Amino acid sequence: MHIAMVSEHASPLAVLGGVDAGGQNVHVAALAAALARRGHELTVYTRRDSLTPPDRVKLADGVHVEHVPAGPPTEMPKDEILGHIGEFSAYLARRWTQDPPDLVHTHFWMSGLAGLAGARRLGTPVVHTFHALGSVKRRYQRARDTSPPERLRLEKALGRTVARVVATCGDEVGELIRMGVPRSSISVVPCGVDVERFRPDGPAAPRRPGRRRLVSIGRLVERKGVDDVIRALALVPGTELLVAGGPDATALDADPEVARLRELAGRHRVANRVSFLGRVPREDVPALLRSADVVVCVPWYEPFGIVPLEAMACGVPVVVSAVGGLTDSIVDGTTGVLVLPRRPDVLAHQLRRLLNDPVRREAYGVAGVDRARSRYTWDRIAAETEVVYSEVLAKGRPAVRQLLA
Repeated sequence: MHIAMVSEHASPLAVLGGVDAGGQNVHVAALAAALARRGHELTVYTRRDSLTPPDRVKLADGVHVEHVPAGPPTEMPKDEILGHIGEFSAYLARRWTQDPPDLVHTHFWMSGLAGLAGARRLGTPVVHTFHALGSVKRRYQRARDTSPPERLRLEKALGRTVARVVATCGDEVGELIRMGVPRSSISVVPCGVDVERFRPDGPAAPRRPGRRRLVSIGRLVERKGVDDVIRALALVPGTELLVAGGPDATALDADPEVARLRELAGRHRVANRVSFLGRVPREDVPALLRSADVVVCVPWYEPFGIVPLEAMACGVPVVVSAVGGLTDSIVDGTTGVLVLPRRPDVLAHQLRRLLNDPVRREAYGVAGVDRARSRYTWDRIAAETEVVYSEVLAKGRPAVRQLLA
């Protein structure tokens, strides 16, 4: 099968940890590679945000990344890309007329618009993964939501137009149905984890003697809840917190979110126990996770959450917010602990209990490895995705409308 993936802002080649580079980049890269291992050929189309890379780059055997000229070839916040989606979709239409794919799989709502418009004349079916929904983002961020005002309307139309929506968790299914997407048009396929890279055996990052360690990895944006971890740390003595994500270590001092979090740590008198690592190379993440007593991930909301899965695969217990996809992947009291979001007092209580119970931590670690390897390998996720593709192609349902008219 010749599959076109569209991921307009989240390139599978991107360095992770920036404001708009995170789980979606990992998902697209890993899913494409896993599908290629099953014999498919894939091209991932992403917006050119630099003059450096060539037009077409090999990502893995059977997978190429193609840089689409849409807007200036510089980095820009993803919320500003909508104005260039017309240019993006026109490029896709030209490319696919020359080399038509069997199926298009789009990732994130703006990619969905581009993919539908690009495939419209060919009648190629479009499968879509939202990764995040504007309705959920608006609910939690309210006035701080910087999404284009038309996002909610376009997401509803997109969900009703594509051949199939692939939701990453059960919580998303309910949200999609409330948006008017028919249940029969929704399949659930979770994100996965690279169990060969993320495994319990292997090197661990150096530890400071005499201190227990918490690790938080992710983009440094407010909704990720790092400030709640810092507040909780004040109630968890003898413990350090390593925060990975954000800009390169050399640029940390100029980052406003790092400055805000450092000021918060100072106010709570834990500045000497919080270390900001900046962007950590992907190859160094497993060792950092293995060095932790507990990995903490407490966002306000989370469509899926790959970091807790990676920690589980490394045999490290997790404490996470009971939101979104995290309630699917983490088994409370078996592979980790689910806590209420935005409650640092509750978080601190659960951290103290877990840090003071090495037997329970060990049990959670063992169970986490088993769950990651039995349910969330990328080969299994690719196989489930392939089933969705086959069902869609068997129905032959085309993309029938253009949403950017």
